[in-house]
Amino acid sequence: MNLVNLESVSHAYGPKPLLDDVSLGVGAGERIGVVGRNGGGKTTLMSVIAGVVKPDSGRVTHTRGLRVGHLSQRDDLDPGLPVREIVLGDRAEHEWAGDQAVREILANLIGDLDLDARAGELSGGERRRTALARLLIDEHDLIMLDEPTNHLDIEAIAWLAAHLSGRKSALVVVTHDRWFLDAVSTRTWEVVDGRVERYEGGYAAYVLAKAERARIAQAAEERRQNLMRKEIAWLRRGPPARTSKPKFRIEAAQALIANEPPPRESVELVKFATARLGKTVYDLEDVTLHAGGPGAGPLVLDRTTWQFGPGDRIGLIGVNGSGKSSVLRLLAGTVEADSGRVVRGRTVRLAHLSQELAELDPTRRVLETVEEIRKYIQVGKKEWTASQLLERLGFKGDAQWKVVGDLSGGERRRLQLLRLLMDDPNVLLLDEPTNDLDIETLNELEDLLDGWPGTLILVSHDRYFLERVTDRSVALLGDGRLSLLPGGVDEYLERRAAGAALTARTGLGATTEGAKDALDGDGPAEAPAGLSAKEERELRKELNRLERQLDKLGEQETKLHAAMAEAAADYERLGSLDAQLRDVLTQKDEVEAAWLEVADRLGD
Repeated sequence: MNLVNLESVSHAYGPKPLLDDVSLGVGAGERIGVVGRNGGGKTTLMSVIAGVVKPDSGRVTHTRGLRVGHLSQRDDLDPGLPVREIVLGDRAEHEWAGDQAVREILANLIGDLDLDARAGELSGGERRRTALARLLIDEHDLIMLDEPTNHLDIEAIAWLAAHLSGRKSALVVVTHDRWFLDAVSTRTWEVVDGRVERYEGGYAAYVLAKAERARIAQAAEERRQNLMRKEIAWLRRGPPARTSKPKFRIEAAQALIANEPPPRESVELVKFATARLGKTVYDLEDVTLHAGGPGAGPLVLDRTTWQFGPGDRIGLIGVNGSGKSSVLRLLAGTVEADSGRVVRGRTVRLAHLSQELAELDPTRRVLETVEEIRKYIQVGKKEWTASQLLERLGFKGDAQWKVVGDLSGGERRRLQLLRLLMDDPNVLLLDEPTNDLDIETLNELEDLLDGWPGTLILVSHDRYFLERVTDRSVALLGDGRLSLLPGGVDEYLERRAAGAALTARTGLGATTEGAKDALDGDGPAEAPAGLSAKEERELRKELNRLERQLDKLGEQETKLHAAMAEAAADYERLGSLDAQLRDVLTQKDEVEAAWLEVADRLGD
């Protein structure tokens, strides 16, 4: 049974039809992801379905008594009301405090907020999370979310996906977060040229189905086909979950990727990067760093030693406030370490995209602001003009002649990113580069970065983008260290969950010395329930042995990176070293898994 039906609906803003004779329905229990270019009509479609906007023509019908929860891109919070009243309404404290589902929503979305704070005192992100919490606490037949992952970190996004998947409500969600789409949706709608194209499955299934349609029709233009093949190759080589439950035949799509190489030629890129950068990029030596300056704010790094080498492509992961942006600013030289030394390579040519948009001359044209940096740039083995790159990042035709002052926040961010790339850097520090980018533009950016030879350090809550463009993940877990994650984001979430469980059992804060000692297998923590004193001693010995093994493997990894830098001109030697490095990383992955298993037994 359909909860909502659209019959021959059309709607336009100005001369551009965003919806043109669209007929579709939302069934009970369906979970639908909506994709499409920015400005293509996704939000308009959501507003029409929710009944917020009346279409120019056509008919929209809701079932009798339909309860719709709609999170729009703009919140409607009363600035004078406290968070408690906005989210919980007139519920008595004993009522909501005794409801586990309500407590879970509050803890994962607004656990860091003062419930008595007024909405007018909150930041944009805090207001957004408050509005989302208010919606999720109520019961709805249909939940409609427009960009719900904005201002959420990776951990909160994973929680939200699990929460929505466990609800019986129908769901329609607009998001550019492709991992989230795959996690929550079983159908995909693409809004394009006034039409709504429908596909079975989440984002991975949508990509495969779209490529299949294009292959059969033979209508796709060559460059877009190349991008699609690269995207499919990435999806099919990745974790099995990315392509789970496609409800159509994918054998024909396999023909598209039969001879498709990996997205990046890693060895070749390391060779180019080393030629541009030499052996040293960034070496952190016994560095201590606080987020608010020497001795002020949360501790980010505590006597940390780390090396970022030529050609490294690293994703930096951590909860909001863990210090990721502070680490990037430390590398960029805009903040100084409390103590220790940061050695920067003499040939480093840095580009740093921060979360704050730098000022641009509002009277200049878009193309002029890029060409004043450089008119041509070499990316990989191909030369691009400023105009061609602008087109790839969504500035097509007349959009290149728009005045900068008329651009949206997302357009300005794309323009800033392109200006950085045009300056031909060999080190890129990117802090949330995907904000306000649609999926098609993200595909283009990923393709550009695939051929970019240099060192890349990325901070992003977009899990798909993070895994797509980086080769390794490093986490800030609140212990003052940079922790390598051979298992990527999945391992990060497992570690965070293990730390939260331990904190709940010990009653200690995650960053207290007692909790650190318990996690490290040292200190005065009591023997876990169910273990004898002898069993606990044996497990702690095993934990220490595994940690020593991890240290040795880490040293081997560092030596291999240095050897690869020295062998940059010897292609065969470089290939051999790369194979050794992969072997070491595989061993580290196995040892890390064993460590987590032992630590979990100690925590039970």
